[in-house]
Amino acid sequence: MPAADVVLQHQVQSLYSTHHGWLHGWLRKKLGCSHNAADLAHDTFVRVLSKPQPVTAAEPRAYLATIAHGLVVDFHRRRALERAYLDTLAALPEPLTPSPEERALVLEALGAIDAMLDGMKPPVRQAFLLSQLDGLTYKEIAAQLKVSVRTVNNYMLKALEHCYLLAP
Repeated sequence: MPAADVVLQHQVQSLYSTHHGWLHGWLRKKLGCSHNAADLAHDTFVRVLSKPQPVTAAEPRAYLATIAHGLVVDFHRRRALERAYLDTLAALPEPLTPSPEERALVLEALGAIDAMLDGMKPPVRQAFLLSQLDGLTYKEIAAQLKVSVRTVNNYMLKALEHCYLLAP
C-alpha cells in the first residue's frame, strides 16, 4: 500500500474514532431517528473516504457537519418525493396500483431525476421544466421568464448538457 494511502487511512480512522459518536448524536437530533442517523453518519464517512485528497480539516466537526448537512437535505427531499408519490398511489383505484417492484423502480427514477434537476441552476431548471413538462416553446418560455429567446436556448443547452453528463 502506498504511503499516501496509509496516511489517508490513518487520518480517516482517527477522524472516525474521535468524531463518529458526536456525528451520530448530531444527526439523531436533526432526524429524530437513531437508525437514519446511523445510516447518514456512515454515508458521511463514505463521502470522506471518496475524497481524493487527505483529510486536513482544521475544524473536523464543522467539516463533518457540512457533509452530513448536505446528506440530511437530500434525505428530506427524497422522503418528500416518496410521500408525494405514495399519496398519488393511494388515490388510484386498486386495478391501477403498481406492484411493489414497479413502485421501487419509479421511486428510484424519481430520485435520479430529482438529483439531476437539483444540479441545475434555478433559471436553467425552470426553462427545462417549462419545455419538457409544460411543452412551452422557447418563445413562450422567454416571455414567461422575461429573458430573450437566445437566453432560453442557452439555458436549454446547459440543461441538456447537464443531463447528458449525468446519464449512465
